[in-house]
Order: sequence, then C-alpha cells, then structure tokens
Amino acid sequence: MITILIADDHAVVRRGLRQILEEESDIKVVHEASSGNEALELLRRKKVDVAVLDITMPGKSGLEVLKDLRLEFPKLPVLLLSMHPEDQFAVRALKAGAAGYLTKEGAPEDLVRAIRKVHRGGRFITPSVAERIADDLSKPAQKQPHEYLSEREFAVLCLIGRGKSVTEIADALSLSVKTVSTYRSRILQKMNFKTTTALIQYAVKNRLVE
Repeated sequence: MITILIADDHAVVRRGLRQILEEESDIKVVHEASSGNEALELLRRKKVDVAVLDITMPGKSGLEVLKDLRLEFPKLPVLLLSMHPEDQFAVRALKAGAAGYLTKEGAPEDLVRAIRKVHRGGRFITPSVAERIADDLSKPAQKQPHEYLSEREFAVLCLIGRGKSVTEIADALSLSVKTVSTYRSRILQKMNFKTTTALIQYAVKNRLVE
C-alpha cells in the first residue's frame, strides 16, 4: 500500500485528489494539509510513502516545503502539483529535488502513474518537460536573471508575466497587496529592470508564461 499526504489550500481540490487516488487498490491518502507548515507538522508525526504538494499555498509554498523536506526527509519522494504551466515551474522544481511535476489540468491517470513511478524511485516528467531540460543542458552554464530569485519572487514574476495585477497576485498567493508590491520591487532590483512592462517582456521571451 502506497501511503500519501496531499497538501493543497483548497478543500475541493484535496477532495478531488483523494477520490482519484482512492479508486486505486494500492494507494491510500492518510494525511491532508491546507498549508505547507501543516504538511511539515503532519510528516514529522507520521511518515508517508509519497507527498503530493501544491506549489501555491499560504505561508510556505510547495517549493519552499520541498527544500525543508529534502533536509528532514531526504528519501521521501515529493510530487509537485500546480496550476502553473509546466514551462514555468517544472525544471525549477526538479532541480530543487522534486521527484515529479504535474499540472492540475493533467489527466487523473497521469497522477496515479506519477505516484507509482516516484514510489519506485523514478522521476515523472512529461515529454515537454524532458525537451525543456534537454534545451537547458544545451545552453551555457551561466545562470539566467530569474534563477537568482527566491521561490516566492519567482512565483510573483510568473504571475506578473501573465499580466496579473498586484491585487490578483495577492489573491492567488494568499499575500497582502503591500507584500506583493515589495516582492515586485525586489524582483526589479535583482533583475536590473525599471518597469513592470520589462518584466512581462522578459517572462514571455524566456517562456515563463504559457
């Protein structure tokens, strides 16, 4: 039996994931968490075979929780699930130590297949992600400006690139408008840009948006 923790701040999403997984005789959801911090606390009390984390959650994001899990439970396979297109987060997630990455729009059978694969010690990536990784490997090793951003800054950048307003970004990431504005200022400074328009153009050019 493969035991699962699901972490997502939307109860409807958690319920849907549980229904998909518990149709399988060899998979059982034993924990549900509505935030990254709650997921960490649950995993410290009872180990599971695979953790399924939403990238965008209140408090610590899925990528930030992933970093903590790599330190505390280095052998635990972590599958990241996101509303963001693969091009935005998949390669970053895999480099951070995720065993796999799926979008929430993916087919239910992909989720089941991914869990079984990472439980066996493999990595789950789609053909488009494999192509992106190969493309990255063919480029010079020098980091791109967005690779110097923190996980939260990167999430804000991707939403800016999609043309989202500060208010919309705040709602999507469960942050205050003031905090999002602070992140935007940091991003501009770190990436040496002057305007939000320049950030949008950069995100489009570097395929950080769909």
